[in-house]
Amino acid sequence: MCVVSETYPPEINGVAMTLARLVDGLRGRGHAVSVVRPRQRVDRCGPPRDAEEFLVHGAPLPGYGGLQIGLPAAGALRRHWTRHRPDVVYVATEGPLGWSAVRAATRLRLPVVSGFHTNFHSYAKHYHAGWFVRVVAGYLRRFHNRTTATVVATADLRARLNALGFTNLSVLGRGVDSGLFTPERRCAALRAAWGVSEHDTVALYVGRIAPEKNLELAVEAYRAMQRVGGARRFVLVGDGPQWAALQKRHPDLVFPGALIAQQLAAHYATADVFLFPSETE
Repeated sequence: MCVVSETYPPEINGVAMTLARLVDGLRGRGHAVSVVRPRQRVDRCGPPRDAEEFLVHGAPLPGYGGLQIGLPAAGALRRHWTRHRPDVVYVATEGPLGWSAVRAATRLRLPVVSGFHTNFHSYAKHYHAGWFVRVVAGYLRRFHNRTTATVVATADLRARLNALGFTNLSVLGRGVDSGLFTPERRCAALRAAWGVSEHDTVALYVGRIAPEKNLELAVEAYRAMQRVGGARRFVLVGDGPQWAALQKRHPDLVFPGALIAQQLAAHYATADVFLFPSETE
């Protein structure tokens, strides 16, 4: 199997982390999985970190420092897959690299499955471009309907996409690593660093610090909790284009940045209320 994505660890976002778990899980079960992704900053000094990775050119993604968009690579992919022919291609992102991967796989008569990971058509209204919703939805529909099947995370998302004209949809659910994310990671020292006692209520948000996550509503909800004595601290884990502006407007909130693994698990376990007001998931 070959996974094609325009984002992959060490980049930190939902798509990258989900794909890493998928790849690790499949390899752990004995499947041969290769990855096609853009070359990242950490790759500039040597060969790919993983022998099963095929690197292509990328360009910076405007507004998101550290992230890239993959450039078209149909010719390179055809040559690569001719030499190392996979049984199936999984395309996880709908950018230029994703489109070229679908075309290359189709030309080589390789089965190609796509993953719908991000509701980009719902993002438009949060970037003052509500008129663009239908255009983006049409683009995504054409992309995914060119593939043999499209996997989605939930039955609800499958129903919503089906109503928009997407076809051949299947559900591939998400799991939680219960060995990592456990109440046993609750940390008194972390609460002390936040300036709260064990009896105070801490609200938590985890995700991109960006307009599409509707974070002003999260802050509004926290302020309402404050007024009735229901919360003492609000911790926002993540990074993104709104990070500096939110921190400046709300200096009493805690912004630890992007976290992974044990640090992230400790923040989940140590907080008391999870606030996640995004309407685009």
